[in-house]
Amino acid sequence: MKLESQVTGNIGMYYACYRLSRMGWNVMPTARNARGIDIIAYNRGGTEFIGVQVKALTRRSPVPLGKSLDTVMGDFWIIINNIGQEPVAFVMKPEEVKALAHRGEKHGKVSFWLQPKAYDTPEFREACERIGHGHAG
Repeated sequence: MKLESQVTGNIGMYYACYRLSRMGWNVMPTARNARGIDIIAYNRGGTEFIGVQVKALTRRSPVPLGKSLDTVMGDFWIIINNIGQEPVAFVMKPEEVKALAHRGEKHGKVSFWLQPKAYDTPEFREACERIGHGHAG
C-alpha cells in the first residue's frame, strides 16, 4: 500500500504518542504544520517535560534532516520505519542525530541525512527505555 507523506507522518506521530502513553507519559501532539517539536509529553506529576521530534518512514530509508542541522531539536527523536506494516521505532537523542548525520551536496545544494546504518542499530532499536517512564512525580 502506497501512503501519502502526510498520512505517513500522521501514522508515525500517533504511533509515537501511543508508545509514550503506554509508558505513562501524558502526551500532546503539536500543530502538524509547525517545524520542530512534534510531541510534548509530561509525567504524571507534571514535574518533567520532554519534547520529541518524530520521523516516519514507510520503509528502511534515510531520514531527511534538511539543509541545516539547526532543525534537530528536542529531548528525543523517534524514527519509525516500516510504518505501513509492522512499525519499528528507533530512539535517539538530538546530539546523536547530529553526530551521525551524513552531509550531502548535489548541484551546489547541501542537505543532511541520517542513513539507515546510522540509526538502525541495537543501541537505538526499540530503545524506549532511553526516554524513561512518565510515572514519576
